Amino acid sequence: MDYVLHLITMAALFGILALSLDILVGLVGLMSLASAVFFGIGAYSTGLLMQQGYSPLMAQLVGMLIAAFASMVIAFPAIRIKGIYFVIVTIAVQMVFTVLLQNWQGVTGGDAGIPGIKPYALFGYEFNRAEFAVLTVSLAILILIFLKRLVATPFGQLLLATRDDELGAASLGKNVARAKLTAVALSSAIAAGAGSFFAHYSAYIDPLSFDIGVSIFALLIVMFGGAGTLIGPLVAAVILCYLPELLKFLPLSPTTAAPARQLVYSLLLVLVVYFRPQGLFGSSHR
Repeated sequence: MDYVLHLITMAALFGILALSLDILVGLVGLMSLASAVFFGIGAYSTGLLMQQGYSPLMAQLVGMLIAAFASMVIAFPAIRIKGIYFVIVTIAVQMVFTVLLQNWQGVTGGDAGIPGIKPYALFGYEFNRAEFAVLTVSLAILILIFLKRLVATPFGQLLLATRDDELGAASLGKNVARAKLTAVALSSAIAAGAGSFFAHYSAYIDPLSFDIGVSIFALLIVMFGGAGTLIGPLVAAVILCYLPELLKFLPLSPTTAAPARQLVYSLLLVLVVYFRPQGLFGSSHR
């Protein structure tokens, strides 16, 4: 039962992370490889602030605010560039963040990380594993509903217009730069919230939990499910978190099991990208 709850919780957390990234990739058209940075800011803020006696909710909110502010500071000079240049900026930010976590030992603990993070508690009530799984799944669904409604608002339509024709949106008098910065801040805050939950769930965090591999995995989830669809990344998070576990049941010898699972996993991803480049839920005309 614990194993099933673990899969549900991790799928929900990565689903939330993927939804946060889809705001940038799918709604604004900014390709980012730094989602793990803000995921990590939320996790480390929780770990460090709880050591100082802050409540889990307060630590989480502070982490979300720090992530939103940091993302706007980072994005402000880079917001006028797009395409491969914006990707390069996000890769640089990701690498700097990883190095910072590894070397700022007095604060982050370096490679040793931060152990002993307590389970999530709300107003004094501590969630058990089953309740925490229900909480994270519920939050993933609520965030999905919120983003669906956001897209229908004038601000959401401005984001889509910026994605499809940024120059055209600007020519109509729309403040495209401000819209982008707002989207970046919202995306980062949601990612930090997911990182806070991850810290509580894992009880231990270290730099490897937030390296570029995590950012690549989050982007893979978004592209696999269909950028801009919102529901696609959430479903893709479930598939990509469950699929490696299901492949463990293949009747293979211990020496060949791991390479074979990786081969099957990679082949399935390649086939989906080849035959459905718009993602599982993306429209064929996109």
